[in-house]
Amino acid sequence: MLAARTIEILRTERGLGQRQLAARCTALGRPMSDTMLSRIELAKRRCDIDDLVAIAEALQVSPLALLQGPGAT
Repeated sequence: MLAARTIEILRTERGLGQRQLAARCTALGRPMSDTMLSRIELAKRRCDIDDLVAIAEALQVSPLALLQGPGAT
């Protein structure tokens, strides 16, 4: 899944661990554990629209950027 790979790339580019990004999502009102985020990045868990929006906001990109891939940010 393209979004999964993009999330991982953007997270690491920003120097964030999975736990840190999950905590940011939780602080934004979308409860997320580092395990959930790991499963999303590995495409082993479906990333629903609420997850996508929270992750995008936490990474300071648009949800569309996550769907289009790393070159779109």
